[in-house]
This record gives sequence, C-alpha cells and structure tokens, in this order.
Amino acid sequence: MDAALVAAFLPDRPADGHKGTFGSLLAVCGSLDWAGAALLAGSAAARTGAGLVTLSVPASLQPLIAGRVPELITMGLPETEPGVVDSAAAVAAIAGRPHTALVVGPGLRPGAATTDLVMRLVAGQGATEQPGRSGAETVPAPAVIDATALNALAAIDEWWEQRVRLCVLTPHPGEFARLDGGPVGADAEQRVERASAAAVRWGVVVVLKGARTVVAAPDGRVARGTFANPALATGGTGDVLSGIIGSLLAQGVPTWEAACLGVYLHGAAGEHIRERLGDAGLMASDLLPEIPRVRRELQRQRSSGDRRIGFAPR
Repeated sequence: MDAALVAAFLPDRPADGHKGTFGSLLAVCGSLDWAGAALLAGSAAARTGAGLVTLSVPASLQPLIAGRVPELITMGLPETEPGVVDSAAAVAAIAGRPHTALVVGPGLRPGAATTDLVMRLVAGQGATEQPGRSGAETVPAPAVIDATALNALAAIDEWWEQRVRLCVLTPHPGEFARLDGGPVGADAEQRVERASAAAVRWGVVVVLKGARTVVAAPDGRVARGTFANPALATGGTGDVLSGIIGSLLAQGVPTWEAACLGVYLHGAAGEHIRERLGDAGLMASDLLPEIPRVRRELQRQRSSGDRRIGFAPR
C-alpha cells in the first residue's frame, strides 16, 4: 500500500464543484460518555473533503454537540429515554436526511437498542435516494462500521446473512476476535489470511487495524500498510480513521479503494506528527490538520507521476 497505489484512488476535485459535488456524510455516532468520538469522526470527514458532514446523535446529546465544531451539522435521533435511541424511528430519520455515505458506531452507547439500530442499517434500512443509471434510485449508501457497531454485529449470529448495504468494517484485533470467533496474532501472514477469509465470508471490506494495517476485499484483493507507528496507539485515532474512510465513500470512492486510501492518509498523517513529536504524545485531534496536507502530497505526486513522496514511512 504505497503512495503510488493510493494516489490513483483520490477523488477528482473539479474547479467548478460545490458542496453538493463532494458528497454528504451522515455519521451515526456519539453518546454522553463518548461525545468526543463523534466530533473526531466528523472533523476527520470534513478535513478529508466531504462537502457536508452531519453528526447524527441521540437527541438528548445534540445540545452538547451542536456548535462544538461549527462546520459540522447536527441531527437529533429520536429516543425512548435519554441516551437510548429509538431504532425504528432513528432509521426513518436517517432515510429522510439525504446522504451519500454513512459512518456507524464511533462513541455509540452499547445496548440492545444500538444493536437493533446497527443491524437495521447494515440490512439496508435507512436508504435514501442515490443517483443511478436510470435516474434517482432508493438504494442504501455505503457505510463504515466501527467501534460499538462492530461489537453489536458480533452479538448477532451470522449477521452477514442479513447484510444488504456495502460496508467497510474497521476492527482492531480485539473487535476482530469477537467478530471472527477467535484471537488474531501479530504475525503478518496470519493477519492477512484471517482478514481475507473474513472479507470473503462476510461480503465486506475488512480493515484489520494495527501496525501495518491489512485491507481485504471480498473479491480477494489485499493490501498491507507500511506504517507501524506507536504514536497512533491512543484513544480516538480509530474514530479519525472511520471519518476519513466515510468521507471518501461519500465522495464516490469505491469501498476497497476508499479503505486503502483512508488507511494511507491516516498513517501518513501520523508519520508527519511523529517526525515532530516522537513516538508518544500524539493526540487524535493532532491528525486533523495533517490529513489535507498528505492528500495534497498525493495529488502532486499523481500530477507529476513521481513515485516518491515527501517523507519515508518507518
């Protein structure tokens, strides 16, 4: 997964484009305890180029979230009680808000209501109108499934049998173990083998996070990241990654390509920071301004045809 590979996946940025041109991401995320996860995912999506980013949070949380990042729209999801989302009503609200991609999971409160909401979305509910070959079609937008949403799927037997929506799953090794039924070690070949088998079985793109992240597609494509950066081993960096990938999906990048490009942008941003700070002390929010800088480097490389990039990943 080098710069030359992922530079080809960058979405076009026409000079006459507007915010509608660059997609609309809806992030279903957040709870009182993990409000920061929603803000990190949404901010990362905006820094990656999505035209509009909406944080879809439990209604009781919306007053605490709104305006914290002025560029992010907020939307309150109906609740049965404070902090507990009404899954059926929430799906209807999501369907009523135009979007070209979803991020589901960062900071959601665990529980039966969240599990039901996640499964409804993975099964294709909440679809909105998308441009199709014969005009507008009501189809489910692609989604990144992360964090609490992954643990929700792990609690449902053979959840993939109900899957309709195109999905990118972004588990760390612990989440992957719960989903796949057993621990995965640090051996590089084992990680590739396990991620690839899971992607085929589940019919989704799997991003197995960690040092040298593995990205596996259900058609057999696999890419391994080049980055192994302990500075990224801190809370919130996974939320940033989900926002990056979700933003790329919203801009029309296909699932495997969006996952590869997202992993590269995230890892390279971390390398920029490690060059300044060292192997510790990075905060997830530090990644946000680095994302467009790395993207600009890739754009320059694609324009010049140069296989090099402005730094050497360790």
